[in-house]
Amino acid sequence: MVWDPKDPWTKKSDPLEDALKQAQSQFKNLMPSSGFRNIVLAGLVVFLAWQSAFIVAPDEEGVVKRFGIPVRTVGPGPHGKIPLIESVLQPKVEKLHRVEVGFRTDRQARQQMIPQEALMLTGDMNILAIEFIVQYKIKEASNYLFNVAEIHDTIGKAAEASMREVVGKSKIDEALTTGKAQIQQDTQVLLQTILDQYQAGVQIAAVQLQDVDPPEAVAAAFKDVTNAKEDREKLINQSQSYRNDILPKAKGEAAQIVNQAKGFAQARLNRAQGEANRFVATLKEYNQAKDIISKRLYIETMEEILPNIDKVIIDGKGGDRVLPYLPLDRLKARAGTAAEEQKP
Repeated sequence: MVWDPKDPWTKKSDPLEDALKQAQSQFKNLMPSSGFRNIVLAGLVVFLAWQSAFIVAPDEEGVVKRFGIPVRTVGPGPHGKIPLIESVLQPKVEKLHRVEVGFRTDRQARQQMIPQEALMLTGDMNILAIEFIVQYKIKEASNYLFNVAEIHDTIGKAAEASMREVVGKSKIDEALTTGKAQIQQDTQVLLQTILDQYQAGVQIAAVQLQDVDPPEAVAAAFKDVTNAKEDREKLINQSQSYRNDILPKAKGEAAQIVNQAKGFAQARLNRAQGEANRFVATLKEYNQAKDIISKRLYIETMEEILPNIDKVIIDGKGGDRVLPYLPLDRLKARAGTAAEEQKP
């Protein structure tokens, strides 16, 4: 109602006020009854309670976002949040993720090489096709989710760059044979350093080489080189085996000869010492009775000489009537026979 100044006792209706009253009346007609209103309120309370609680599994970490911005991280167990304002992401922090570099595995578990990633240049200017996998875990969930876009592809590219750098400092023989473990370790360390600089929030668990082969175009030449190296190693091993077999025998024979020589020298020394002692003892006895010893030596010498000489003994004065005769021809013949016997 509005007041008319010309007629203060008469009240006129206000159109705006009338429209407001009409709207209030219609709203009251649309409102449910008190019982239904209680049901709606109870449902709303349940919905808000459901939206304000969440549970983080043992292998997960909860990252709470408020208007799209991460505000905190929570561990396993039940937690609360502001409904309709905060949301939660729960990545699997204990799961071991896998990145394939240089190849891809399809649904039928068949592997196909990716030449753009696999072909790498070694330090001695050779080309190798290297296929490997990277395994990693989430270390910091917030950094993992928000710091790096396309984290899986980023890890693959960083792993490829790390492997290229490590292989570029290695020789082809090391990459194909004994140096694989060192290449894997160096690549893992370098890759972890790069991802830490990115603050990617991941921990590299392992870098594993799957296949390290020369390109198909030169595979036959590499096979020939490998066979030649294997033959060389085989010959070296055979030579070493022969050396290890013959050296102990030669050392044994040398030791035997040395021992025999030492034994012979000791025997000669002992015999010479014995003869010297015998001579000294004889000299001592000779000095005590020179005449007897001289006569004995003369007799013993004659005993050794006379049995080998042809002799004729003439007793008495019969020798005065015998013509002396010197048989020179027989003496010469005997001397010649003795000389022939002495020749080797």
